[in-house]
Amino acid sequence: MATVASPKVYKNYINGEWVEGSGGKAIEDRNPANRDELVGMFPSSTEADVNLAVDAAKEAFKSWRLVPAPKRAEILYRTAEILVSRKEDYARDMTREMGKVLAETRGDVQEAIDMTYLMAGEGRRQFGQTTPSELPNKFAMAVRSPIGVAALVTPWNFPMAIPSWKIAPALVMGNTVVLKPAEDTPYSSYNFVQVLAEAGLPRGVVNIVNGTGPDAGAPLVHHRDTQLVSFTGSTEVGRIISEACAPTFKKCHLEMGGKNIIIVMDDANLDLALDGVLWGAFGTSGQRCTAASRVAVQKKVYREFTARLAERAKALRVGDGLDPETDMGPTINEQQLQTVIKYVEIGKNEGAKLTTGGHRLDSGAYSRGWFHEPTVFVDVDPNMRIAQEEIFGPVVSAIPFDTFEQALEIANGVVYGLSSSLYTRNVNNAFRALRDLETGIVYINAPTIGAETHLPFGGIKNTGNGHRESGLAALDFYSEWKSLYIDYSDKLQRAQIDNAE
Repeated sequence: MATVASPKVYKNYINGEWVEGSGGKAIEDRNPANRDELVGMFPSSTEADVNLAVDAAKEAFKSWRLVPAPKRAEILYRTAEILVSRKEDYARDMTREMGKVLAETRGDVQEAIDMTYLMAGEGRRQFGQTTPSELPNKFAMAVRSPIGVAALVTPWNFPMAIPSWKIAPALVMGNTVVLKPAEDTPYSSYNFVQVLAEAGLPRGVVNIVNGTGPDAGAPLVHHRDTQLVSFTGSTEVGRIISEACAPTFKKCHLEMGGKNIIIVMDDANLDLALDGVLWGAFGTSGQRCTAASRVAVQKKVYREFTARLAERAKALRVGDGLDPETDMGPTINEQQLQTVIKYVEIGKNEGAKLTTGGHRLDSGAYSRGWFHEPTVFVDVDPNMRIAQEEIFGPVVSAIPFDTFEQALEIANGVVYGLSSSLYTRNVNNAFRALRDLETGIVYINAPTIGAETHLPFGGIKNTGNGHRESGLAALDFYSEWKSLYIDYSDKLQRAQIDNAE
């Protein structure tokens, strides 16, 4: 009689050891393209596990903060080197647990590689300022200092890249970390933390506690010994986290929702713009905070462009991300798929015209996954819910406009402010867009997705709370400035008083 192999069981990583969760419960990590495939079982952790992890990180901070930053960076560099050697394996693991096509998961791992190399370089470049003192025989400077234990809560759509955005700068600055990855995609975070351990990270410097938001995420955010919290996810949850941090004045970084737009002018290269909209709207099945869920098209080319967009969207091949013929994979789970289905109905009820898609795919090869057709609405009013609210799925709304000024008004008329794009050959309009679009990221003749690790990433309005990921801007969140004064005059000197004479 045939036997069924037991699923692989994974553990939390606390104080340098892989340990079981204390609650005895587990979370299933299943392939969204084939929910019969169980990728692994991960602990459904409790507050007790969080307490152990934070205690370990707190203790490790005492010594890790004293390790010279270039030595901390060497561990990050070794981490990146190992990731390079395992890129293909980790990309395949990610496609199995997250669903996006293999080309995209390779990019996800590459982003972790890029970020880790970038922050390794910052081990020797944590520059401060030196400045002349206003008093004689006195030296003045400012330096960066680590803060303490960083609580990191990450989403499922970039399950290795986003943890790397947070972990790498936190570590190079001398902080210690407790990571709570998304329960839908814990395997990729496991792989990243495993590599950090192999690269020689000391015990307790990085800890990973798997589990749900209420059971593991909330205790981590509220813990009295976490000094800073970084969260990527929905605006609704971000608001809850902000409120949780406020009473104790914890440093809090929020990267939240988006309702991003691509503006297509009538002088644009329409072939290029069409490629950009398809990639921006349907890459990662639209499950990106930077996804292009709105496209505003100038009326002179609107009918031609939207007809071609519907035709191209209809031709996209939906399926298993490991299949090289697949253009778009599944949504992450049943709940997210139902959200997409709900918004399709909202759009139809609002009077938007559905030109392609709009249905769940659930027959044949799709029967065991969470698939949805690439969906295009046209003749959308910019005030409709499908043009205002984040859907986080393969749905794009096309909006006609007359003038460039009207396009800017449509673009800025949402509560989010993450990413925007303009396709045009008019350099004047391009520079006006760079200045006037109310988003943290602006692209010209490129889609709303595709940020690079060495520039700041983040948004304004309901997208973020002022901090940034990536680039040197990330160092600002994971450090505090300390101003230092050394008086070698051998007498009392009073700033603003003695120098006025």
